[in-house]
Amino acid sequence: MALLHTMTQNPSPHMDTMLLHSGIAQFNPKTGAAPVALPAVRTSTVRFEDLSALDRAIQQKAAGERVVTYGRMGMDTHAALEEVFCTLEGARRAFLAPSGLSAITLAFLGLLDAGEHVLVADCSYGPVRYLDKTVLRRMGIQVTYSRATPEALSQHLQSNTRVLYVESPGSLLFEMLDLRALAEFAQEHGLVLVTDNTWGSGYIYRPLDLGAHVSVVAGTKYVGGHSDLMLGAVMASEDRLIQRLSDTHYAMGYSVSADDAWLALRGVRTLPIRLQQHARNALQVCEFLTGRTEVTRIYHPAFPGDPGHALWQRDCSGSNGMLSVALKLNPEQARCFVDGLQLFGIGYSWGGFESLVQLVEPSALAVHSYWDGGPEAVVRLHIGLESTADLIADLSQALDAATR
Repeated sequence: MALLHTMTQNPSPHMDTMLLHSGIAQFNPKTGAAPVALPAVRTSTVRFEDLSALDRAIQQKAAGERVVTYGRMGMDTHAALEEVFCTLEGARRAFLAPSGLSAITLAFLGLLDAGEHVLVADCSYGPVRYLDKTVLRRMGIQVTYSRATPEALSQHLQSNTRVLYVESPGSLLFEMLDLRALAEFAQEHGLVLVTDNTWGSGYIYRPLDLGAHVSVVAGTKYVGGHSDLMLGAVMASEDRLIQRLSDTHYAMGYSVSADDAWLALRGVRTLPIRLQQHARNALQVCEFLTGRTEVTRIYHPAFPGDPGHALWQRDCSGSNGMLSVALKLNPEQARCFVDGLQLFGIGYSWGGFESLVQLVEPSALAVHSYWDGGPEAVVRLHIGLESTADLIADLSQALDAATR
């Protein structure tokens, strides 16, 4: 009780403390006891004591409150996770989705009508383009891709432009965007600024504090942290945006299992210490890579040599394990390097405890205006929680084998 009293008296407890005390089980009013970890509350049907109780729930739901009338909306476990996402992002409401891409879809379909136009940063997550090609065009929503600077974006504004969608740092090459300038641009032109914040996950980067209106996070990554769940979330604070997202979320029938919500709650409790260790390990790997003759460029905004380092210093409170590296290797050598790694799994995801490697296809880079179009092979690495001495030794032997 003393700690809870202290938190009540202190209006700004540290995020590390809030993550351990947000969305926890309440004390049973009869026994005065509570579990440390909130159980996974599963249900399909929600029972009501009487019709008056149901009437109140329906009225509250119509007013935009988070009220459960059916199991699809999620019970206590889901509400706790939503509270945690709001704590991380500094938002009023969070809407859970079955994956990161489904959260992106919710943001697009919730905020855009047929015939409207959206500007999308060309450094955004690749499947956004597939969503555009297969769904948005069919729905009559127009998409234009651009370098995410006010100067470049202003050339593509239309009378029906309603949303600016960005990802910072960008996908694959981790281009650090000037989110404050983009927020001013969005404000000037009456646009809703939506940011994919999976990289920052609210803990090391808070787009809503920098002027964004909506934040999208793939909880699959660092929030979960153990590569064992699929999850997305969309966060907002303005009433009009919350209402649109809420209506669309309900209409699309999104549902997340109570077990996945529980796993995310478990994972987020250790998010601070995991991110700190990922970040330390990644910087040590960057230092090693600078000494290799095969390396021509390192893409990691927390590394002093990165062009986005000053923006990272200004807007972020930490970093993580994500980096890409350009290597003077031909395609055959690049494949030999990736196949020769023993401690790095080959996979598309990231954010778990393990190290991963992805050989980036040139076609995926070609759409990024941040990419200089050089002949080098680009490899994306997620630096996990293994010993950095072992990871560096593994990278060294694989590079040696690829260039022999």
